[in-house]
Amino acid sequence: MSGPDAGADVAADVAADVAADTAAATLAAAPAPVLPARPPLPGGALDRAAHRRTDEAWLTEAWSQARVLVVDDGRVPVRDEPARLALLAATEAPDGERYFVGVDPDGTPYFAVPGRLDPPPAGTRLANLRDVGHLLAEREADVFLTAVALVNWHTRHGYSPRSGQPTAPGDGGWTRTTADGETMWPRTDPAVIVLVHDGVPGPDGRCLLGHNASWTSPGWVRRYSCLAGFVEPGESAEATVVREVAEEVGVTVTDIRYVASQAWPFPGSLMLGFTAVADPAQPVRVDPAEIAEARWFSRTEVAAVIAGERADFGLPSPASIAFFLVRSWLDG
Repeated sequence: MSGPDAGADVAADVAADVAADTAAATLAAAPAPVLPARPPLPGGALDRAAHRRTDEAWLTEAWSQARVLVVDDGRVPVRDEPARLALLAATEAPDGERYFVGVDPDGTPYFAVPGRLDPPPAGTRLANLRDVGHLLAEREADVFLTAVALVNWHTRHGYSPRSGQPTAPGDGGWTRTTADGETMWPRTDPAVIVLVHDGVPGPDGRCLLGHNASWTSPGWVRRYSCLAGFVEPGESAEATVVREVAEEVGVTVTDIRYVASQAWPFPGSLMLGFTAVADPAQPVRVDPAEIAEARWFSRTEVAAVIAGERADFGLPSPASIAFFLVRSWLDG
C-alpha cells in the first residue's frame, strides 16, 4: 500500500493491536469470577448416562462390575470418619429390582437396590440424607440422592394410577410399564421454600421461622425452619411463595427473590429456594393444621444456635436448602 493514507492505516493497525493486547492483559490480571454459593446436594457430580438406559446388554455387563447402594426405607449404610457410602459389589446385593444410577469419570457404574438391612453390614450404620448428606463427597451425595429418589418412586408406583394394572421397571429403572404398554416416568414435584426476613442488616435483622405441626419426634420438638409448600396447578413459584406464607403465618411478603434449588426425595420434590421481605409489625397468625408456632428470630439468636451457645430452639439440618437459606441470610 502506498499513498497519503498508508501511514494512517498502519498507525490504526498498530493502535488496534495495542488495544487488543491491553484488553487481554487486563482480563488476564482480573480475578477469576466467584461462583455463587450452592446449597448441599447440588447434583450433577455423576454422569447419568441416559443413553445407556435402553441398552440391556450394556446394563447386564455394567451390573457385573457395579457398585451398589442398598436403600432401606430412605436410609443407606454409611461408614464414618470420614463419612462415605458403604457400597456393595453386585454379588453382595439383595435380589430383586435394580435401578441404574449413573457412571463416574472412571466408568464405574452405580446401581440402587431396595432391601432390608437388619442389621447393616459390619462397620456401618444406617443413615438418611439429613444425617450425612452434607458430609459426603459430592459424587457420593449425588449417588445417595438419586438412589433414594428412584427407590421412593418405584415403591409408590407398583401399580398404574390410571388402570390399576401391575407395573414392572424398564429402561434401567427409569420407567415403569404395564403389560399393555402404559409407561410411567419418575416425576418431581416443585415446591417453594422461603426465608422471610425484615430487610434489616446487622445483628438486629430478623427472620421469620416456623415449627411444623407434624414435627413431634424427639429432636424436632423445638426445631424451626423456613416456610414451604407445593406449587399448585396453574401457579407460578413466586405466586406460591406469596400464598404459602399468607396461608401458614398470615403475613404479606414483598421483594421475592429466587436463590437456588435442591432436589429432595421425600417424597420426590424439587425445592425452589427464595427469600422475601415482610414487616415484623404484621401479626403472625399461624394455620394450626400446618404450623404449630412461628416467630421472628434475630441474627444474634440464630448465630448463637449455630455456634452451639444456646439450645432453646433448633434449626434445619445442615444438609437442607432451608439451612442454606438461613445461613446465607445470617452471613448477608
